[in-house]
Amino acid sequence: MTAISFPTSVPAPVRTTRLRLTVRGRRVLALLAALPALIALGVAMALGGGAALATLDGGAPAGSFESVVVSAGDSLWSIAEQVAPGHDPRDVVDQIARLNALDGVSVQVGQELAIPLEYSDGR
Repeated sequence: MTAISFPTSVPAPVRTTRLRLTVRGRRVLALLAALPALIALGVAMALGGGAALATLDGGAPAGSFESVVVSAGDSLWSIAEQVAPGHDPRDVVDQIARLNALDGVSVQVGQELAIPLEYSDGR
């Protein structure tokens, strides 16, 4: 018995090449990487675009309010009840606080507060 052998072919060596990006390819890749952040920023701007930044500089135009001096024992709530007995005191307190740029609801004796002109008739 004779053995028949077949020549085995050696596979050609596989050449690996590095990925080379052109300038344009790098720009496209950077854009694709930044795309989720750009979309999130656009959505945030669209949803919050109507919000305005408030400043204390503007103030109300002259003649649109009257002044009240805070007496001992007064609070914004009691002043709101005095100047606008037919309105919800919560709304009046909020408007007085915004008009006077108050950080909270505490007031000092002798402090002068601006009252919206729409409530001055009830006093």
